[in-house]
Amino acid sequence: MIVCLQLPRFALTIAAGRDAQLCGPLALAPEAGREPVVGEPSAAAETFGVRASMRLGEALARCPELKLVPPDPAGVADAHDRLLTALEAIGAAVESGRPGLAFFDARALRHVHGDLAAVVAAARRAAVSPSRAGAGPTRFAALAAASRARPRKAEIVPQEKVRAYLAPLPVSLLRTLAEGCEDGAALVTLPEPLERLGIGTLGELAKLPRAATADRFGALGLRARDLACGRDVPLRPRAPVERLQEELELPEAASGPQLEQGLGLLIDRLLARRERRGRALRSAVLSAVLVEGGTWRERMVFREPLADPRRMRLVLAPKLCGLPAPAEILRLRAEGFGPPGGAQGALLTEPATARSERLREAIRQARAAAGPEAALRVLEVDPDSRVPERRLALAPWEA
Repeated sequence: MIVCLQLPRFALTIAAGRDAQLCGPLALAPEAGREPVVGEPSAAAETFGVRASMRLGEALARCPELKLVPPDPAGVADAHDRLLTALEAIGAAVESGRPGLAFFDARALRHVHGDLAAVVAAARRAAVSPSRAGAGPTRFAALAAASRARPRKAEIVPQEKVRAYLAPLPVSLLRTLAEGCEDGAALVTLPEPLERLGIGTLGELAKLPRAATADRFGALGLRARDLACGRDVPLRPRAPVERLQEELELPEAASGPQLEQGLGLLIDRLLARRERRGRALRSAVLSAVLVEGGTWRERMVFREPLADPRRMRLVLAPKLCGLPAPAEILRLRAEGFGPPGGAQGALLTEPATARSERLREAIRQARAAAGPEAALRVLEVDPDSRVPERRLALAPWEA
């Protein structure tokens, strides 16, 4: 059984403070430099019709008493990472969803914690924050169960009743699964056209003919139809990742050259850490705590793994122009590591084994930037078919 752990209003709780009472009409303010839409609303704001991704003007028109909370993307990312680490500490191989959402397979954990109820109880204790838990034969069924579960009681969907359980649920649940999931990011846009066509529930979606669904929505529609029928792809647990972080307190009104000097100091400190063991950095996260409240966060995947502080400074320094307000703390964190620094050479003068290893390293770099489906290979399936889509197929590229 797949277990889903969901922390409701996760981003809003982190931004407002864990001890804050979310009883009033609150919503996350739009992020600086992004589209002017509100983030997660509180329950009181939802009673006025305020929804996430709603235009700021429309949200204020529906609820004039709405209070905007400065977003805290860096704090949300750190809190979500702590949640996943806590679940991994009980032995779970965790797949990450959007912030505050996690999935893991409970079958192996039964030998450690006991039955399914004991596994869910251990996961909720590890999460610390109030959470909702659900279990089902697939990831999507577990998410549906968690969304309907009571605060202190897990909901379990049996294998033989999964399709009947999903049938009355709205198609907007597809959007909740897609947010933050690398294999389902395109599903975010699907519920809206389905609702315009009069398909409001997952049961109505499952009743559609497979051929008609493929003709209207393509592979995306078939993926959604499989989810509504109780079929899903296997979990993809995240790989263990080492994260090194350095932070620097800035003087008042630090800007321009001072920020760049602070960034250079952070880069030097990060590269000097013993835990790096001479490896290059594949990706890094630059974040800041703002003087006016809230945080700012920017993730950067380098074109190739870097261990040269000058080149890293050339790449990261322009990102400081995106700071929406003066910062009081600047942080730099390494998220992904590549081969040892200095392992550069000409491809044409190396043996075939070395070239193959560099090709595999390039594939890992592409997947770090664009997700696990960034590298695919083309396979001939039916080259004589009259339907172009049946002649070739895409499959994961394996080293």
